[in-house]
Amino acid sequence: MSKLVILEHNQDYVVCIKPVGLSSEHNDQGSGLPDMLADKLGVGPSSIYTVHRLDRTTGGVMVYACSSGAAAYLSQAVAQREAHKTYLAVAHLSDNCFPESGTWEDLLFFDRTRNKSYIVARMRKGVKTAILDYRLLETTMDRNLGLFAFDLHTGRTHQIRIQAASRGLPLFGDRKYGAPESGTPALWTFQLTFPDPRTGKTVTFTANPPETHPFTLFANQTDCQE
Repeated sequence: MSKLVILEHNQDYVVCIKPVGLSSEHNDQGSGLPDMLADKLGVGPSSIYTVHRLDRTTGGVMVYACSSGAAAYLSQAVAQREAHKTYLAVAHLSDNCFPESGTWEDLLFFDRTRNKSYIVARMRKGVKTAILDYRLLETTMDRNLGLFAFDLHTGRTHQIRIQAASRGLPLFGDRKYGAPESGTPALWTFQLTFPDPRTGKTVTFTANPPETHPFTLFANQTDCQE
């Protein structure tokens, strides 16, 4: 497992880089990211508050609150979409032509039994609207793979994975949603922006993807800001 990296720590919050394969929540075994942070900082597990989540297979920048007051503030910021995440992902490119930037909007249903999201045609119980903005940053020489930046307007389960796959752009390694190879989906939280609980000013933290395939196929990883 990758070394736990802390980007910022103060009395209100701690910002860190979540390794791929690690749970972003507390668990009974004490092996979740909040538990590891508590151990590293020398505090009790109850002193680290989860305010947002990432899938186990997704790594990147995360923030945790260090007090109940900060937890309430940051949780509200997340709920009111005052906190923003930009993801980087490597996807297989389809033969279909599509704009290099734009917005995708779909109706998503998450099947808990199958642990899989589906795009559906109409609103019904359990269906939620999913919206994101995307930008194609770079392609490989053979144009088989592309590096994308995704900015979420909603935070649905497997949202990027299913919205990309439904357009013939499955993420590299994401066999569940149609990629030809098995592995961990090439998805990374590159940037996290949120209001500081004490000052209200916007703070931004970034972390590049790991230097592993397929991210190493691209030179443009840090140039995803407009």
